[in-house]
Amino acid sequence: MDQLLITAASGMKARMDSLDMLANNMANSGTAGFKTDREFYNLYEQSLPVVERQYTDYSQGQLLPTGNPLNVALNGKGFFALNSPSGVVYSRAGNFNVSTANQLETAEGYTLRNVLDNGKPIAVDPTQAIDIAKDGTVRQGGQDLGQIEIAQPASPADALKKLGSTYFALVDKNGAAPAATDTEVLQGQIEQSNVPVSDSAVKLVSVMRQFEMMQKAINLGTEMNKQAISEVAKPS
Repeated sequence: MDQLLITAASGMKARMDSLDMLANNMANSGTAGFKTDREFYNLYEQSLPVVERQYTDYSQGQLLPTGNPLNVALNGKGFFALNSPSGVVYSRAGNFNVSTANQLETAEGYTLRNVLDNGKPIAVDPTQAIDIAKDGTVRQGGQDLGQIEIAQPASPADALKKLGSTYFALVDKNGAAPAATDTEVLQGQIEQSNVPVSDSAVKLVSVMRQFEMMQKAINLGTEMNKQAISEVAKPS
């Protein structure tokens, strides 16, 4: 295949990958606890940048006060540890509720783990006010009911992989995430997505224009090849 077509086709694929990633980021810009995805670039034949791999930006999102006692935010690098059907998963999204079994859980039914009871769910009385201290201790009526497990992988970029929009799992299924040491639990607040919406919108337009340029290059290359074949086929 013509080198121009190869280069342009590779560029289009790289831009498609970027468009998919940017579209997903922007779709989740309002999702509590969502962590934006970014890209590492490399050069195709030292001239054309292509996406080598994507990575997740775990930087802190803005904390938004809500006044809802079942909204809990983390200030620091830790993650909520949760019981899911597939095992322990982690999240920064703290929009919890009380289940029909009177346990603290996520909208998907993943229960908060009680670090003082081997990770079992934290049971509460839905008729009483719930108080959550900065160390994650859950209290009702002055009585301690448990302590929310907050984990902190040493290197989230290497240790975690995304599960959907707001959940993460350990890459090493047999591994374990140590307890967080520098994270505050803040009741009545929620961590917003860390997607830079304005920057993402600008980049989205830029990538779309680059895609159109590559498309035009392919069309041009195709026409040039057709013309060359036509000239060669003419009788002398």
